[in-house]
Amino acid sequence: MEHIITSQVAHHLESKQKIAKQQHGFRPKRCCESQLIELMNDISALMDQGKEVDACFLDFRKAFDKVDHAKLIQKLQRIGVNLQLMKWIQNFLSDRTQIVVVDGFQSSPCDVTSGVPQGSVIGPLLFTVFTNDLPDSINSAARLFAVDTVVYNTVKTENSCRRTSMRLKKTWKMEFNALKSSM
Repeated sequence: MEHIITSQVAHHLESKQKIAKQQHGFRPKRCCESQLIELMNDISALMDQGKEVDACFLDFRKAFDKVDHAKLIQKLQRIGVNLQLMKWIQNFLSDRTQIVVVDGFQSSPCDVTSGVPQGSVIGPLLFTVFTNDLPDSINSAARLFAVDTVVYNTVKTENSCRRTSMRLKKTWKMEFNALKSSM
């Protein structure tokens, strides 16, 4: 069932061109290499014009765990996913619990109130939808590949990358992995 729903939603999003062109992850005919080629082409063009480029390479920390369910459903609605599919996705994400086992000791069950299930078939697609409007929410160019994002622009002011990353943290309420990010 999950495979069928994922393929139907993905087909709808691709055929209606609802996924940002800057997103290269979890999409047909796109990959990390296509993202890098477009990024390098953009940066080379700016440098050919004599401009300096400021770039931040960002990795969302625990990205799949931080997806806000209510915002995700709003975004699915905004891009035209039909009501029955949205209800199925909402039910799929609802009423989940988790436990932790360490050295044979088990915690009490805890409600899972955010995130998309890792290892699920539909999880990557839902994460893509969740971050789909990222390029439109910043004053810089962006290239995305799954949980990795590059934001870049000509150097205008000190710390423009830092300001952009702070805006992303505030908008998505997600942290960046300091060991995998570079500003």
